Amino acid sequence: MEPDPIPDEIREQTTWEGNRRAQLRHALTLTLRERLQAVEDMAEVAQRLREMREGKGLRTDRKPA
Repeated sequence: MEPDPIPDEIREQTTWEGNRRAQLRHALTLTLRERLQAVEDMAEVAQRLREMREGKGLRTDRKPA
């Protein structure tokens, strides 16, 4: 049997929980400026997705914040 080519630290990230933990660890390394930029970027993506849904006549249940 061949040895497993994937290191354990990478294999752990292949589950939902492992990936969530990896994202949290990464978020803890960000500066305040980087965190604020990430929030702004996510808000921009959310707005674009909302506009795409409205453009296709799809239902949007939530009001913009």
